[in-house]
Amino acid sequence: MSDHSRLRTGGQLIVDALLAQHTDTVFCVPGESYLDVLNALYSHQDAIRVVACRHEGAAAFMAEAHGKLTGRPGVCMVTRGPGATNASIGVHTAFQDSTPMILLVGQVGRDMIEREAFQEIDYRRMFGPFVKWVAQIDDAARVPELMARAFAVAQSGRPGPVVLALPEDMLTESAFPIDTAVAIVPQAHPAPDAMQRLHACLAQAQRPLLLLGGTGWDLSGREAITQFAIRNDLPVACAFRRQDLFDNRHSHYVGEVGIGVNPALANAVREADVLIAVGTRLGEMVTSGYTLLDVPVPRQRLVHVLTAAEELGRVYQAEVLVQSDMNAFAQAAAALPSVDSTPRRAWRETLRGNYERYVVPTPRDARLDPAEVIVTLRDTLAPDAILTNGAGNYSAWAHRYYPFSHPHSQLAPTSGAMGYGVPAAIAAKLHHPNRQVVCLAGDGCFLMTSQELATVRRYGLAIVFIVFNNGMYGTIRMHQENNYPGRPIGTDLCNPDFVMYAQSFGLQAERVSHSAGFAPALQRALASSGATLIELEIEPEILTPRATLSELRERALRAAV
Repeated sequence: MSDHSRLRTGGQLIVDALLAQHTDTVFCVPGESYLDVLNALYSHQDAIRVVACRHEGAAAFMAEAHGKLTGRPGVCMVTRGPGATNASIGVHTAFQDSTPMILLVGQVGRDMIEREAFQEIDYRRMFGPFVKWVAQIDDAARVPELMARAFAVAQSGRPGPVVLALPEDMLTESAFPIDTAVAIVPQAHPAPDAMQRLHACLAQAQRPLLLLGGTGWDLSGREAITQFAIRNDLPVACAFRRQDLFDNRHSHYVGEVGIGVNPALANAVREADVLIAVGTRLGEMVTSGYTLLDVPVPRQRLVHVLTAAEELGRVYQAEVLVQSDMNAFAQAAAALPSVDSTPRRAWRETLRGNYERYVVPTPRDARLDPAEVIVTLRDTLAPDAILTNGAGNYSAWAHRYYPFSHPHSQLAPTSGAMGYGVPAAIAAKLHHPNRQVVCLAGDGCFLMTSQELATVRRYGLAIVFIVFNNGMYGTIRMHQENNYPGRPIGTDLCNPDFVMYAQSFGLQAERVSHSAGFAPALQRALASSGATLIELEIEPEILTPRATLSELRERALRAAV
């Protein structure tokens, strides 16, 4: 073979690098700025599935969800300018959710840089604050090097997104290939002295609480942390939208510490004498606005376990800091000698009892009660069913009443991004075709990415979409009534006929107006060989699991007097 025949274009080298990293799926909206990458992908359709989406924001959400499900970077490709700005929502979600992700952005030619050419943006400045690393590949010969680095950075320490800009003319120039290996991710292991101090804290604890969160958990880590909790009789809570890290049906599970936290569980966090936070950064959502723990020195004895050194001590000064991979920590914790758990058994049983009472719905005077919808899902779906959702009050019912009992059964953005549920469901069904996938979405949330029903139809995905239609942006209306009672503005929605809308994409669809009608509708949807949509007509008064719209307004008015 001649040297000339070995030359590869920059686009071919990008695809070679994806193959070297065992990438099997990329999500994209095609663009003229990276045509050579698309051309190279044409020759590898047997190895890399190209999922063409209808909006870059949805493509980025799919890549982020894929990263959550696999632990490997989800890959998204978009064109320059508008394509990149549209995709930024998924990048931000990956950053706040600590999800490994690679965004490849077509860029203007190198001879046009700094001229504000058509759709030109400096991606280093644009993405810099919310990615782990952003760079531009200006030399085709460096594609293997920089792509390998991108995959390593995305997965190392605290996982997150990496952005690489690809100048159009670089993709068509040629260079000799360089063999690269799958990125090796270094793993931190807990220091022996830190584990000894953890053990000493446990031995003295009367009211300990184990709080799980973050990403990077594998099956062995989940099993080990469960054994650690059982052997030491620890109550276990999960951080916001990380409920699937621990079996919610387990006698040691005591609830989710997130938005709308069970008041009894919030008090338990405050009253805990030892709080072992594993994987969670203890951000705003998990600490109820940084109020459950004092800043910077918590009154609880805090043991904080994270993979990234820069996050340890960022807000809270813990008594024991453990820099470690989650699974390595779980194995080390499970190997510790168990301590006498007799003094804390009543504490754990009390917290479990509080949780069990909290997840029993209170009967409400409503034609269609969202709590009954979630209870029906709980009683009908397979244990490994995957539920996805975006942001909105409708999700509060699922967080409260649905018991997640299987790994990777909850896909939801801790960043609070609306529109996440539909693309996340697509990514989930593509990766797990044999698992039930159900997308929960409010009417506002759904219409932000509902154009991807075309993607659902194109790839023949049997997903169940459940749209909670109350004709408004419910979360914002709730905040308006709490802060400016009786003065709503900008939150009423003018919606399409969701049944006809879904049918126009080829989905089966029906509308449910009463609680009794949901169970048979769900059975029909699950029995279908294709995608289905169920629209739920929710009364605007049924605003939260705890209060009606009128109750919120009256409470706020009384407080203002």
